[in-house]
Amino acid sequence: MNKNIKNWLFTGAIVAFMTSCDKQLDVKPTAYIEESDALSTSQAVEVTLTGAYDALSSINLYGGAIQYSGDLLGDDAEVRFAGTFTTLDELWRKTFTTTNGQTQLTWLQAYNTINITNNVLASLDKVEEVSKGRVEGEARFIRGLVYFDLVRFWGKAWGDGDNNTNLGVPLVTTPTRGVSDADYRSRATVAAVYAQVLEDLTKAESLLGNSYTSGFASKSAAQAILARVYLQQGNYAAARDAANKVITGAQFALTSTFAEAFSDETNDPEIIFKMIVTDQDGANDMNTYYAPSTYQGRGDIRVQTKHLNLYSPGDQRGSFFVRASNNTYTAKYLDQYGDVIVVRLAEMYLIRAEANLRLSTTTGATPLSDVNRIRARANAPLLSTVTLNDVLAERKLELAFEGQQIHDAKRLKRNVGTLAFSDNKLVIPIPQREIDTNKSLVQNPGY
Repeated sequence: MNKNIKNWLFTGAIVAFMTSCDKQLDVKPTAYIEESDALSTSQAVEVTLTGAYDALSSINLYGGAIQYSGDLLGDDAEVRFAGTFTTLDELWRKTFTTTNGQTQLTWLQAYNTINITNNVLASLDKVEEVSKGRVEGEARFIRGLVYFDLVRFWGKAWGDGDNNTNLGVPLVTTPTRGVSDADYRSRATVAAVYAQVLEDLTKAESLLGNSYTSGFASKSAAQAILARVYLQQGNYAAARDAANKVITGAQFALTSTFAEAFSDETNDPEIIFKMIVTDQDGANDMNTYYAPSTYQGRGDIRVQTKHLNLYSPGDQRGSFFVRASNNTYTAKYLDQYGDVIVVRLAEMYLIRAEANLRLSTTTGATPLSDVNRIRARANAPLLSTVTLNDVLAERKLELAFEGQQIHDAKRLKRNVGTLAFSDNKLVIPIPQREIDTNKSLVQNPGY
């Protein structure tokens, strides 16, 4: 049903002309539907919004690609990519070609998802008043989330040069329903894309309610992603306050053990937003690449001793791995049909701790209390004092293999191997297909 709706949105008029007895007949195929009819009712618009979630959960977006791209691109010899896919090997080695098929698919799926949300937002006048705020909020959340990761991967990091002149990605906020010169957009600046992200997520926060349905956007989900955005910008007061709203909202709670945070049977209290996967719908590419064959994966991403040595004795996170064929794998993605986590509560505690420490504030709790809350859950030795390096080390251990590696390296201005955080090799090139088609696009430096 969802796929049909999405196809209808972009189906143009198909007209067959048949001449008989000097009379021209206009015949439309039985599968045809007018664009105006496809989004003519409140129900149709809400079904289209469901299609946006379906697009968002693609393995080329938050069904895996966004997360593993962040980890492989930011890896500093803590994992080894041993697979045969050259597209992912380029990510890991930082040796991109402009024809990389995986990054092209991520780009295309991102803009497909954005276009669906644009169709929803352009049709809000058709939505029943009781549902209008929620529909707009969910669509804006999805669009803001996607643009945030697009600009982080395809543009220079916030603060790496001039945000007002550095090129981000094309900003498209109206439906694309045909192909004309007007549809070929140039790249907006990094500052402009971030401004759109903040506008969408802030609006989503104001429109969405406190009720939470697993797999759907909520006020807390908008606040959580806002916390990420503000942290990436170095706006620590705003990041702290957004994270604190999620924590004090009391909708979510840390699971009793670290392992429980990665089981669908136990982790609902902690997961703020995720991609739903079942044996009938959805796919988990984190399982595909991070899990060994004994857990239905390919076993392509193998954890190395350098990473394992980071954990303190007794820290349960340090033993949350499996061995297969003499290789080590994270145990976070062993369920083939496990939901794919986008953001969870533990990250909010760590954002609040880092921001409070940088600002010498104690909003919500002291940094020491927040860090020790995370460490206690993992049975790691508690700290008596806490420094910024302690918080950042805790963040690395807690969020390992969840997609934050490259983004943390860039915002903290840390090298990735021998590459400086600002190296052009850490920015994904615009797909050559897009450059060839859209002459308004400028390729990233170095490609």
